[in-house]
This record gives sequence, structure tokens and C-alpha cells, in this order.
Amino acid sequence: MAIQKILTVLFLYLALAFLLVELTNAGGLQLGFYQRTCPGAELIVHQTLYRYISRDRTLAASLLRMHFHDCFIRGCDASVLISSTGNNQTEKDAIPNKTLRGFNVIDAVKSALEKKCPGVVSCADVLALVARGSVMMVGGPHWDVPTGTQRWKSVDCQRGFVQSTTSFRQHNCPETAICWRGHTIGIGHCTTISDRLYNFTGKGDTDPAMDPRYAAQLKKKCKPGNSKTVVAMDPGSFKSFDEDYYTVVAKRRGLFQSDAALLDDAETRDYVTTQSRTHGLTFALDFAESMVKLGNIGVLTGEQGEIRKRCAFVN
Repeated sequence: MAIQKILTVLFLYLALAFLLVELTNAGGLQLGFYQRTCPGAELIVHQTLYRYISRDRTLAASLLRMHFHDCFIRGCDASVLISSTGNNQTEKDAIPNKTLRGFNVIDAVKSALEKKCPGVVSCADVLALVARGSVMMVGGPHWDVPTGTQRWKSVDCQRGFVQSTTSFRQHNCPETAICWRGHTIGIGHCTTISDRLYNFTGKGDTDPAMDPRYAAQLKKKCKPGNSKTVVAMDPGSFKSFDEDYYTVVAKRRGLFQSDAALLDDAETRDYVTTQSRTHGLTFALDFAESMVKLGNIGVLTGEQGEIRKRCAFVN
């Protein structure tokens, strides 16, 4: 499926993108799952997370992206948090995941939960709750997060690494429908847009879909071969979750090629222009609905998985 066809006008068919990587939707989750087994679990997540986001708001985008990358490969099982050991290379070390950050935040939240309720709250529930809390703390919408997953089965981590690399290559971008909206917050490395600026078709040219004036501004910051500099994905409000993203895209100033692709398809182009014209009239609701769909893909419940004591390691 081409990038241009991945999402529809209301982004209500998010699950279709995940069918390409053979994910399935599993039930068995429920709201308030930990009310009896770990009272106050969600409050602990919120309080611990706030200590980090209040010091560095850019972490919100990173933690949201981490949640997406986890769900994108085999479902929302927190396998992206597993560290490689010996000859077993995990998803965490796949090229698309090399720029993920915020693992220390997940570890801190999990540690706080383990002190209160040892062996109760799963790592993927932590990741899902952290993603929601991060978005809310920078002005984004609230959505319900059903919990109660084991969220990581003892399967071959090497296979996860291969799937991660292959799946992102198939989509030709590090994001799909849900994270395109998430581009309203966060930053991107110059290396990720180098081809758009300097060698789009292999002839030393610039992507014609990008506003030439915007391209010129980016070239001042991102010189060829620059691997250290970062640029805002939503200039002017990259630390706030708002509807400006669609205005930016409508002006052909989306940072990534996947952003520009939204204007190539009639349905997605109409959605972009509508949100830009109405100042994001349905933006928050649509995003929240998409996140609920995302969080329900490929989950493991009951005896299917395990509750890891440390999210980076199998028990």
C-alpha cells in the first residue's frame, strides 16, 4: 500500500496499516483494570512522568513515538523496550528505533510501580499510559486507556529486529497515520530530511513538494552530512500539541516526505485543508480515537505473556 493511501479522511481505519505487518486485534482489556490489584497505579504513572516532562517538554513527542514504534511491528507488547543480549538482537536496536529516547522515563515509572505493587503492572500498559500522559501534559487530548495486558510473550527477539527493519522500509517512512498527527510536537534530525533537501531523485535536487522558501531555511540549518542538528517538526509550536500541524502541511512545509504525502491523496488532502481552515475543529477527537485503536492492536492478555520486573529484560 502506498503512503498516500494509508490513512482516510477521518483516520478511522488505522488498523489497516497494521494488517500489512500481520498484526491482530486482541480483546480482554478493560478500564480501571488495576483498581483492586494496584490502587493509584495511573496516578503513580502521572506523577513520575510529570517530573520528566516538566523539565523537558520535547520528551512528550519521543514517548508518543516510542509507543507507536512498539505497536507498529507485532502489536502493543512493549517488545521495543527489550535490550539486546549476546547474540539476540532486539527491536530496540533496529535502525528505525535507534533515535528513540525516553527509555529512562519508562524505567522510572516502572520502578515506582514495582515499589507499590510488585509484579502487577505490565510494561506495555506503562508505555500506553505514558504516551497518553505525555500528550496531555503538552496540551493534547485525553483518551481512555484500557489496561490488563501481559504484553510481552517470550518469542524470538531476533525476529522482532528483522520485522522492525523490514516493516519500516516497506512503508518508506518512520511513521504511519497516527504519528503523522503526532508531528505537531517534537523534532527531527537533519539526516532524516537530507535527501529531500539535497538529493531527492538522485540528481542533487530538492523535493518539489516542499515550499522552496521553507527548503531554503532548512538548508541553512541542515548542511550536507550534518548528523547532529535537529529542527522542529511544527515550527513555532513544536513543544505544544495543537492543530498548527495541518496549517504547516497545507502550506507545503511538512518536514518529512510522509507529511507531504498527505496532500497527494484527495481524501487526506481534504482532511488537512479542513483542519487548517477550521483551526482543528475535530483534531483532538480524531487523534484520541486513533490512539484507542492503536493501543488495542495485537495485545496479549491472561496467560499469553508475562509481567516483566524490568522493562528492558525478560524475567
